[in-house]
Amino acid sequence: MKPSHVVALGGAGAVGFALLLMLLTHGAGFPLLAPSGSVGISERDLMVRTVYLMLIVVIPVIILAIFIAWHYREGNTKAAYTPNWEHSKMEEFIWWSIPFEIVLVLSAVTWSGTHELDPMKALVSTQPPLTVQVVALPWKWLFIYPEQGVASVNELALPVNRPVEFRITADAPMNSFWIPALGGQMYAMTGMTTMLHLMAPTAGNFTGRSANYSGAEFAQMSFTARAMDQSDFDAWVAQAKQAEALSSGTYSSLRVPSDAGPVRYYGSVDMTFADILDLYMPMRMDMTMPMGSSMMHHP
Repeated sequence: MKPSHVVALGGAGAVGFALLLMLLTHGAGFPLLAPSGSVGISERDLMVRTVYLMLIVVIPVIILAIFIAWHYREGNTKAAYTPNWEHSKMEEFIWWSIPFEIVLVLSAVTWSGTHELDPMKALVSTQPPLTVQVVALPWKWLFIYPEQGVASVNELALPVNRPVEFRITADAPMNSFWIPALGGQMYAMTGMTTMLHLMAPTAGNFTGRSANYSGAEFAQMSFTARAMDQSDFDAWVAQAKQAEALSSGTYSSLRVPSDAGPVRYYGSVDMTFADILDLYMPMRMDMTMPMGSSMMHHP
């Protein structure tokens, strides 16, 4: 490869990293990089810190690649020619010690961030968490509110500044529940229960989606997460209570593979979250239980 080609590639790489930094800093309209929820912000900050640490090595390597290709080009007669040079203790120390230290720092940052952002860890708040039971269906999302006794399809209502405890399962191929603007994603697995804690700090509509390929209509498997004041949430619950019941027959039609369809509400829940889990296993597995405790639940 000619020196000019190396310089061009290095310049393109530098421009790419500059654009990446701009995306990470400003978000460029991507909810993943410009999140609204506290969990999403913490995840974004962890990702940004990790990239910056890695750039401590990447940027000097790009600069050195450009410099070496240009300085030691065939036409530069001033460059020192040392064909018998083999080893330098100082250079060895630099290119081994600096990456090693960065790996240590990255390990510490990742370890602390992983424990801080544990999806099963309850969020600190003066308000009690709202429990929402999530069922991934083919190809739609069912949300059950056990405390309010209502349910909805493809619309998730959340009170502002109140933590939400999601209990997640699937009555379909394995899926993944994700609201990019609020942070985190958690797998939905048939006959099993997983957990995710999120909180919306401001009112607004956020797009939720499936983050795991699950079949023909996967691309359309999205929903709207509506964060609202408590009074608006109470009104939403009251509106939902006017709808039909989520009976076993109604649920049987929901679990038939189809496109997402319109938003639907259910004023009472006869087909409960536990009933859905029991469709698959007389003994079901709960992934939200502490390690070391019995994870098998009898119906």
